[in-house]
Amino acid sequence: MGLKEVFSDYTVSIHYDRRLYKQDITGSIAHARMLCRQGIISESDAETIIAGLTDIENEIGRGKFEWKPELEDIHMNIERRLFELIGEPALRLHTARSRNDQIALDVRMYAKESITSILSALFDLRWNLVALADRYPDSPMPGYTHVQRAQPVLLAHHILAYYEMFSRDSERFEQAFDRTDVMPLGSGALAGLPYPIDRQFVADELGFSRVSANSMDAVSDRDFLLDFLSASSICAMHLSRMAEELVLWSSDEFGFVRMPDRYTTGSSIMPQKRNPDFAEIARGKTGRVYGCLIGLLTVLKGLPLTYNRDMQEDKEGFFDTSDTILTTLQIFADLVSGIEINANRMRQAAGDSYVLATDIADYLVARGAPFREAYRIVSRLSEYALEKGAGFGELSLEEYKSHSDLFGPDVYDITVESSIAARDVHGGTAYIRVLNAITAARTELEEQHGQ
Repeated sequence: MGLKEVFSDYTVSIHYDRRLYKQDITGSIAHARMLCRQGIISESDAETIIAGLTDIENEIGRGKFEWKPELEDIHMNIERRLFELIGEPALRLHTARSRNDQIALDVRMYAKESITSILSALFDLRWNLVALADRYPDSPMPGYTHVQRAQPVLLAHHILAYYEMFSRDSERFEQAFDRTDVMPLGSGALAGLPYPIDRQFVADELGFSRVSANSMDAVSDRDFLLDFLSASSICAMHLSRMAEELVLWSSDEFGFVRMPDRYTTGSSIMPQKRNPDFAEIARGKTGRVYGCLIGLLTVLKGLPLTYNRDMQEDKEGFFDTSDTILTTLQIFADLVSGIEINANRMRQAAGDSYVLATDIADYLVARGAPFREAYRIVSRLSEYALEKGAGFGELSLEEYKSHSDLFGPDVYDITVESSIAARDVHGGTAYIRVLNAITAARTELEEQHGQ
């Protein structure tokens, strides 16, 4: 490509902002209706403009619209086509608005729709997580810290931890929606407009809850996109954590789960392989989402008020993140619904390890030993059992007593099940607590579904 072509393409945004066409046309129709209502343009002109815009939307939807890069952006492409269709009335549409407040409106409308779709996908994922937990309400597994077996927990308790994460993500996207739900049109280029416009009418027409309070802020504000990208980054992190566990748990070393075949692929030379490609790609895409957030923060960090052309760089990362998060959530919702759990393998992993060490220390505490002393005793007991290659349940009472006279025959009553049952505190892994958590989560989702 020669310098002339590079120069002509450098400021063009139509190749990505064309996806705002529905929002741009809907906003223009509302604007035309307001201009007519306020007596700024005639009813005849408004009707002609609206009919022309409707025709353009149909053309774009059918793939019949000719996008012209030389017109740079979506606004000028639609405005030029409108003039071709209806002539002089098209020249009146841009009365009482600027491309600065027009693009701010378009992006806010798109962001609201994107957040709505993401919230729906988050709902589906949370619903399927609760359904999965409900299928295994009393299945034990080892809980981990530092990727080392730590204490026994219920599988449902582990699953509901992700429900909590994605519930917080829903809250963040709802908050992002609230801050996006501000109608900027009517701010003009930066200072407001010298026409008797009715901004609240446009807001009502377009479904905004309120109008912007400061025209300079309205055309230069992209905080709502930062809110979106921030919520998306945290959500992507949660998805990546789940992906990592699915990768580990589906390996032969763990053998805890089998993912649906549609979410794994084979190897080009090893026929036995079932690679967790979708989980790995989701994990990889997290860095991409982070990059979009950092990119926009960097674009905005040094901009003086009000609009600057740098802000054209706000859209590609936003669109990419919107597509990435929505698709990944939809995939994970379906993946969770089709996952196969090897509950027996999980139970075996909990029983074949030393995850009851803390419970044995607590046993000694109940018989008068200070916890730190009990900790040292069980630490030595664990090393002894490990060297012998025996589990706690395989040690004789004499071996227990050689480490402390506080041990009695009831030490054998300490099991994976008793350990789990003992965690009977709010937020704990005891069966009744987890059952209540499943019920509470299902009730919460049913209430949200009914809103």
